[in-house]
This record gives sequence, structure tokens and C-alpha cells, in this order.
Amino acid sequence: MDLVQLLGQNVRAHRKALGMSQEQLALDAGMKRAYLSDLERGTRNPSVRALERLATALGVEPAELVRKAI
Repeated sequence: MDLVQLLGQNVRAHRKALGMSQEQLALDAGMKRAYLSDLERGTRNPSVRALERLATALGVEPAELVRKAI
């Protein structure tokens, strides 16, 4: 699995664990819902700034979003 897909899966997992909709996470992270949807599906390469904003909105460290589950 490539890093972009891993990031998307981790963002989705953290978002769902918090009971957040894509709309709410996108709002909290200051991005459009369509962009977040693309990130979660692994079809868009995120910027470092987007990674940081998502991590902040989810309450995790950025590294947590690119960490592979063991």
C-alpha cells in the first residue's frame, strides 16, 4: 500500500472513531469536503499543510496519520 492510500485510510478511521462526518472534519481542518473525500480515497496527494491541519482537527500527531498498523 502506498503512503497516500495509508494516509486516507488512517484519516477515515480516526474520523469515524470520533463520530465525525466528512463535512465536519473538512470544516474543522479548513478544507473543502470534496478534497477530504479525495484524500480519504487515496486519489489526491496531500500537502504537508493539509496533513498538519487534519492531524490538528483529529487531535492526533501528524505521524499518526501515516503510521502503518501492526
